[in-house]
Amino acid sequence: MPTKLSVNLNAVAMLRNRRDLPWPSVEGLGRIALRAGAAGLTVHPRPDQRHIRFSDLPVIRALIDDEFPGAEFNIEGYPSEDFLALCERIEPEQVTLVPDEPAQATSDHGFDFRAQGELLKPIVARLKKKGMRVSLFADGDGDVEAVKLARATGADRIELYTGPYGGCHDNPELGAEILEKLGQTADAALAEGLAVNAGHDLTVANLPALVKRIAKLAEVSIGHGLTADALEYGMAETVRRFRRACGQTV
Repeated sequence: MPTKLSVNLNAVAMLRNRRDLPWPSVEGLGRIALRAGAAGLTVHPRPDQRHIRFSDLPVIRALIDDEFPGAEFNIEGYPSEDFLALCERIEPEQVTLVPDEPAQATSDHGFDFRAQGELLKPIVARLKKKGMRVSLFADGDGDVEAVKLARATGADRIELYTGPYGGCHDNPELGAEILEKLGQTADAALAEGLAVNAGHDLTVANLPALVKRIAKLAEVSIGHGLTADALEYGMAETVRRFRRACGQTV
């Protein structure tokens, strides 16, 4: 199956929040993305609500339930008690747990499964008991043992942190090296029975190589690069461009 695209709405919300006005509309642009064939919508609500606001979540939940029942809602975040309670209230199809602190500008590393694996086990079980798929943010450094420890948490998937890969847009040689490490991590995860997602700084230019190396890549979650392209091409056409880059027939 071709890799699915989930559109991250954080950048849209951040632009909206520059003014105390309702535009650009997170719900409206989410609707356009889903109409253009996106498989789902992603948000990363942070305690300071600097982009997605807590009030956005039931609106996005209703949009998917009422108009696009085949789509999925993916909520990312650090597994604090407040975040877990939020997920239990909104009931996304997928929860992606990340290890970043609330003050971080963006996610920039995966979990240390050696140090945090035991802590994650009851959290993963709690979310899965409510029927949510759980994905864990993971470094794509080829560490096979770390992947085994991720599997031991009971998670369904890992999400490869692709920031270093995206950062090599002007250094193709280093990009190829990092891509291979990502591929090795994915190979180990798939061998352990984990599905593989990916996200961070992915673009129309660097997606095809990633999808080619990780043939069973389940899903990519893309926000910044997709939103930047939407300023030039519009949201609908941008979603179609990214779907093609994922290997989908559009």
